[in-house]
Amino acid sequence: MNLDATIMRLVKLLRFARELKGKKPVNIDRIQSMGLLAVKLGQICALRPDLLDPDRCIALQELYSRAPTIPEENFEKLLSKFTADDFRSHFKHIDSKPFAAASIGQIHRAELLDGTKVVIKIIKADFKKSFKKDVKRMKRWVRIGLFFNPKLRKVGNPIGLLAHIEDYTLRELNLLNEIDGKERLENLAREYKVKFPMPKLSFPKIWNDLSNENVLVVEEVTAPTLESHLNEGTLEWDDMIQLFRIHGAFMFGLGVFHGDLHPGNAMMDDNKNFIFIDTGAICEAPNHVRKALFGFFYFLARGELQNAFDAMLTMADTKPTGKTLSTYYSSMNELYEGFVGTSVSEVSLTEQMMKTVKAAVLAGCSFGDDAFPIIRSLMYMDGMVLKGHPQVDLISSMGPYLDEFATLIDPKTLLGRTQNKQWDLMEKNRTLKPKTVA
Repeated sequence: MNLDATIMRLVKLLRFARELKGKKPVNIDRIQSMGLLAVKLGQICALRPDLLDPDRCIALQELYSRAPTIPEENFEKLLSKFTADDFRSHFKHIDSKPFAAASIGQIHRAELLDGTKVVIKIIKADFKKSFKKDVKRMKRWVRIGLFFNPKLRKVGNPIGLLAHIEDYTLRELNLLNEIDGKERLENLAREYKVKFPMPKLSFPKIWNDLSNENVLVVEEVTAPTLESHLNEGTLEWDDMIQLFRIHGAFMFGLGVFHGDLHPGNAMMDDNKNFIFIDTGAICEAPNHVRKALFGFFYFLARGELQNAFDAMLTMADTKPTGKTLSTYYSSMNELYEGFVGTSVSEVSLTEQMMKTVKAAVLAGCSFGDDAFPIIRSLMYMDGMVLKGHPQVDLISSMGPYLDEFATLIDPKTLLGRTQNKQWDLMEKNRTLKPKTVA
């Protein structure tokens, strides 16, 4: 390996580490300039208050929404490389200039022969190859770091985390996954339409025969994004809570959901119907994860704080006992004293979840990769509420819809009680009392 190149990569790694752990405010632009891997790592770290200061975690969450300025690539060259010779024959017109560009691809407007307006999403050339190289190099440096500092293993599985990021991102780089994701969500909505109808949800049409892993032909949706509605003040509270109902049902009730439903990936038309786009990042929540998090919010909204705290503990690999358990209850009781009934402008759900995760991790709860997409989705919701309706009490407003989710999850199964005698003794001798909610 070229020595100069190795030194430059090491310097880049150290700069990234400084952005995460340094004393100066997080520089989002600088992280984005370091490439896709740095952005993905930053996004993961935004959900790890057990590793970083909660304030830095909140700052890093801007990586989910800020769109970097990315130069376009030669569309004609990309089209020739990734499509069949007769691809253009299906179109009346294709705009060679993109109207949107991101780190991995760009989007062009087009019109089919029958006049249907569509967009063509195309992956940039050789992106997968360069990303794989970056991951391989990062793994190499992490292994070296673990060799000299084995204690780093105690904060998680860094090699496993990199493998997860690699898998997750490569799935996003394969546009056929967007087709599969759309079909999975549509099929679930259809399967549960009697038990849990979602008439306000739809997805854009995709032309499978014109699409491949590098090119996607999708119906052009002209409805404004939720981001636009929020900026214009046209996203009413009833609309927002309906979005939570739909997305929450997938997350908590069905365990399969849109893994990146930020305000730019959902649209709302004039009839108050929602359109989900960019469905390549479908996430699955294991039963114990979704039940634990659902149980936490279900009981929290009902003012049953002790049950909420216990529901969170079902994510612990080993149930805490003794001093650890007492410390957990004390921390959570202090954290949530008076929380129910407050508006998001008074106490941000994002900030509250950061502190909650930290307390739960110290008590032995395992927030693996499977939990983070749900937490991230809740943070998106919190961000939208804070921007559009800051005076709303989100937790209390969620209550009726959490009750509705109970048609998909039996609340009686949410509290995993152990037969351990020490645990049972703690249950009987608890001195902490939840705050009574009027």
